[in-house]
Amino acid sequence: MTQTDRDRLVSLKKAKKRLITQRDAAAELGISIRQVKRLLNALKKHGDKAVVHGLRGKPSNRKIEVKVEREAVKILSAPVYEGFGPTLAAEYLAKKHKIEASKETVRKWMIGNKLWRAKKAEVKQVHVWRPRRSRFGELVQWDTSEHDWLEGRGEQLYLIAMIDDATSRLLARFVRHDSTEENMKLLWSYLEKFGRPLSFYTDKASLFQTAEKRNRDEPGVQKDAVEMPPTQIGRALRELEITWIAAHSPQAKAYASYCTSCEPRMTFSGKRRRLASLTPCALRGGLVPGSSYSQSSRSFTG
Repeated sequence: MTQTDRDRLVSLKKAKKRLITQRDAAAELGISIRQVKRLLNALKKHGDKAVVHGLRGKPSNRKIEVKVEREAVKILSAPVYEGFGPTLAAEYLAKKHKIEASKETVRKWMIGNKLWRAKKAEVKQVHVWRPRRSRFGELVQWDTSEHDWLEGRGEQLYLIAMIDDATSRLLARFVRHDSTEENMKLLWSYLEKFGRPLSFYTDKASLFQTAEKRNRDEPGVQKDAVEMPPTQIGRALRELEITWIAAHSPQAKAYASYCTSCEPRMTFSGKRRRLASLTPCALRGGLVPGSSYSQSSRSFTG
């Protein structure tokens, strides 16, 4: 008898002695009043073992017969089924041999008869996201989205976006080219609207850092880091005394790309743009190149 059974027995005996009502006993046990009455009657006939299920310790009534298990194991031991996994084996047993058994049952049969070796679950290294900054302006993520905003019905548009790490406040700009000039225009707009942030977080695009040139036939050995001249954006950030932080890992780069994942939250969502048949000549204030969009909740305002 388990501790749960003992607890149920205490409640039933209190109800039997009328120390509590059957309704109170039902509330304690989490069952119906009708079930309490049935258990009280069983308690009179069978004593304390009335709270123990009658099939406890016995094989299930739905258990597959031993001869069916032996037949299935014999079939799966054939060379033609060598290398079959439990799922595929269960499928073929049902389809070709009319033996209905779940894949978990077949798995137990195969493991018990050494036809299948259970594999240990691989422990995957989970990348833990860093906590967000605590104040507005401490860190701003900066990235460009190459999403097909017009769904093939017009020219290619890029969305350059800046999102504050602490508040998710977003400032974005649609442009025809992801160039230094367009990025500098958005930087100027951000400074005018929100002031100077402490740092920007970007990927290692050539807009933000100058790549060291190497010959193709140069051996791939580790070389001492060379101080490269800054790009125009890098020089501007230095003059403004804004720290530039580059993403050094795929996980970090994915975090930096979060600021360009705003496509589903745009006022002109994919379905609405498709229904409106938007073209570069009929954007109606939606995706206008050169216009800036700011977001503080879930929609953009032009």
